[in-house]
Amino acid sequence: MTDILTTPPAAAVAAPSNRLPIKALLGLFLAGFISILTECLPAGLLPEMSRTLGTSVSLTGQTVTLYALATALGAIPLARATATWQRKHVLQLALAVVAVMNVLTALSSDYTLTMVLRFVAGLGTGLIWPLLGGYAARLAPEGRQGRAIAIALAGTPIGLALGIPLGTLLSSVGGWELAFYAAAAVTALSMAWVLVAVPNLPGRPVESRFTISQVLVIPGLRPILFALTTYMVAHNLLYTYITDLLAQVGMGSQTGWVLFTFGVTSVLSVLVVGAHIDRHLRRLTVSSTVVFGAAALVLGAVSGVPALVYVAVAAWGFAFGSSPSLFIGAVINATREAADVAQSITITVFSGSIAVGSFLGGLLIAGLGTASLTWAALALLIASAATVIGGRKHTFPPNG
Repeated sequence: MTDILTTPPAAAVAAPSNRLPIKALLGLFLAGFISILTECLPAGLLPEMSRTLGTSVSLTGQTVTLYALATALGAIPLARATATWQRKHVLQLALAVVAVMNVLTALSSDYTLTMVLRFVAGLGTGLIWPLLGGYAARLAPEGRQGRAIAIALAGTPIGLALGIPLGTLLSSVGGWELAFYAAAAVTALSMAWVLVAVPNLPGRPVESRFTISQVLVIPGLRPILFALTTYMVAHNLLYTYITDLLAQVGMGSQTGWVLFTFGVTSVLSVLVVGAHIDRHLRRLTVSSTVVFGAAALVLGAVSGVPALVYVAVAAWGFAFGSSPSLFIGAVINATREAADVAQSITITVFSGSIAVGSFLGGLLIAGLGTASLTWAALALLIASAATVIGGRKHTFPPNG
């Protein structure tokens, strides 16, 4: 992935030395971690939450759907509305919203109120995600913006990898409410870190050279967004309802260990892929879609064998862990000067895919049963892999 970020804003506030500002980037990493943790935390808590809220598991799963929908709807307008604000002020405001909503969610026993709180929290995340890439690039020295962005975005897969299993563990100790209180506490600690370690960069007027319609016709972007959509919908079909999938094959008591396996291999993926992404973006993305598809096939065909479930989940985690960096890297390469606008669109698509996956999963469980999730995910991953493999000219070029 050569020239991962060549847009002028990336170098506008270059660091004074050639060293990456690790402490500042860690603050952005934590913001991304909190965002995805809060979004998907109910995935490991659905049975307990549904009992408290007096709803079915599929309806409780819509707490993930609505959160992601709010993020998708809010990403572009909120980014534009706060474009001239000091960057750290925006980040701190968004984190404060997420922290307060997590506390109130833990206190709520009413389904409608919980859904409202999740929507507002999703708007907070809608402020965070479009901010991270550009903030990281402006903090980095010239020529190292790509690695800085990768560090900032690593909070997303690691939030999925470690945060949700830990939340599940906490719920087994003190109920699902404890998991949300813990998420709020981690958010507060992240705000303290950002306050101390992250420079407060000035905002900028929204870039007017490119409209959304102009960016969407850039060669290669729409196939990337399609591949990202099918990939993320497939992931959320399975991940949001992982507790149901495991209960169906008699492994409900092992949910924590299965999620831990997913987490370990996701983190391993970030480490391994991060070392090679600059030179082998296409190969890595093809491998990610194919390996994930194979894992879905195993989960659907031989899910009655616990050892194979663990192997499939491990492969799924390794495939998924680095996927945000792969797809966002492809978007940056394809759009170049319009990368800022393209990344806002990508965040909207990313969050919208989480919402669609959670919503579609609930419909599939209600209509066709839990087993249908793996086959629907496999069909989507075949479409994603075919798009990536076929995109040799603009989408995922061999030298990308």
